[in-house]
Amino acid sequence: MAKKKQQKLKLPLAYKPLGFVIGWAGGTLAGLAFQATWKAIRHEDDAPDPLDRERGWGEILLAAALQGAIFAVVRSAVNRTGAKAVERKTGVWPSSGKKDEAAS
Repeated sequence: MAKKKQQKLKLPLAYKPLGFVIGWAGGTLAGLAFQATWKAIRHEDDAPDPLDRERGWGEILLAAALQGAIFAVVRSAVNRTGAKAVERKTGVWPSSGKKDEAAS
């Protein structure tokens, strides 16, 4: 039992580099998803820049909200998938959160 607790404490630190790579890949995937979504909605290759004088508030705020929502969904899906894969391989959930420690 003590070994499992010790493994639980070490895994989050070992997961950090993998989490970084997963996060980077998720960010790239989210950027591509946003570009494709914006092109489908507005038929434009580039989303508006907040400092673009030619664009209105509504268009800029729509782009920002859409980009934020896509980023959050992709980030959550990628992080959850990575955590599930680590749990499948190691049998330990890669979290150092206090909720996990209280449950064990």
